[in-house]
Amino acid sequence: MIEDEHTTIEGTKLNVWQQHRFLLLVIGSIIVALLLTAVSLKLYASSGAAQLDLSRPGYEQAVDKKAKSTVFEGYPSSGPITEQTLKQFQDLYNKRADQATKVDSFGGEVMSDAALSIDAPTE
Repeated sequence: MIEDEHTTIEGTKLNVWQQHRFLLLVIGSIIVALLLTAVSLKLYASSGAAQLDLSRPGYEQAVDKKAKSTVFEGYPSSGPITEQTLKQFQDLYNKRADQATKVDSFGGEVMSDAALSIDAPTE
């Protein structure tokens, strides 16, 4: 007896959906990915984040205009470890720790530019 190619081992017939379920899974995954990408691009444009993205073409002038005076005072990653460098590190650490613990975690000013240290530098 010749087996029909559309039957299973148990002898039951498969319908079209069962025969092509892998192909349907791939097509469905692609459709879901396209829909989620469209939603994320819509949110990106409507939330205003697109206007803040200075890496986009046409915004080279804005990159040049942004403040270049933001200097991060940090500890060097290389060099000898001496009493002076340890004291310098401890001073920098204490300064940042005091800034972090001064902010009221449940207050409204937590997300302000000054609390996040992203405000315009004073000259």
